Amino acid sequence: MRLSQIRDFVAVIEHGSINAAARALAVSQPGLTKSLRALERELEVQLVQRTTRGVVPTAYGRAFYVRARIAQSELRRGTEEIGQLAGDGGGSLAFGTGPIAAAMIVPEAVHAFHRQFPRADVRVVEGFPQGLLPRVRDETLDFMIGVRFRNLRVESGISFRPLFQHHPVVACREGHRLGAVRSLAKLVEVPWVCFEPREWLAEMFSGFGLPLPRPVIQCESHSALVRLVASGDMIGVLPRRMLAEDELRGVVREIRVAETLRPHTAGLFTRSGTPLTRLADTMVKALARAGRQLALSR
Repeated sequence: MRLSQIRDFVAVIEHGSINAAARALAVSQPGLTKSLRALERELEVQLVQRTTRGVVPTAYGRAFYVRARIAQSELRRGTEEIGQLAGDGGGSLAFGTGPIAAAMIVPEAVHAFHRQFPRADVRVVEGFPQGLLPRVRDETLDFMIGVRFRNLRVESGISFRPLFQHHPVVACREGHRLGAVRSLAKLVEVPWVCFEPREWLAEMFSGFGLPLPRPVIQCESHSALVRLVASGDMIGVLPRRMLAEDELRGVVREIRVAETLRPHTAGLFTRSGTPLTRLADTMVKALARAGRQLALSR
């Protein structure tokens, strides 16, 4: 099996047609077809079939595509690592981050990384584990940093390593009519907004013998959540450290309820059995340092 055959097969699947794949790879259509047929003969199965919608993978093709993409990614990483070891200072990495880490530790970590590797390309993708972990598994992303909630189902082949904790607090805008209450029971009848899954909030309230507020808005954007809390009557769940940021001082305040919210553990999600590249490992260490500093600044 040739590396070019794997490359050609992946391109056909991702572009949905032999013509489009041939253009993307700058090869001839007959040559690409020949490469694909040779691969099918070697594997002794049909990998793709033509339909009115273009070329689609068979069941065999779908299974092989998952492995072929990972193989391609590993070879790309190997090539880049050789370049890094040779001292060209280039390379690339892509990682996912939850909204809290994106707001509170990613900027510092990226600046530190950039000082060490000024020529490296970095891609940061914000989201939640349920959306980003499949991309870690297929190596579209090198890793993800985020919170592992108790009800999160982690796919097989994914490992988690704790890095730091942050402490969530109940928050509202300055001047909110309920800003001085001292019990979650007084906040059940108002709308809530949070980064955390709705199930986490339900578990939190039920743990104190309270019903889940209605409605609950789960917001996957840091800036949108902050604006929702700062501009209206919604109650939010925010990391305590975030309230010390200049942009929130005098705008958003903590509601000092008697109940204590459990801290969240944020950590590193990686693909099991696959070592991080030098660039990815450097970024992880920068994120871990920023996370520890955040915890110490409570």
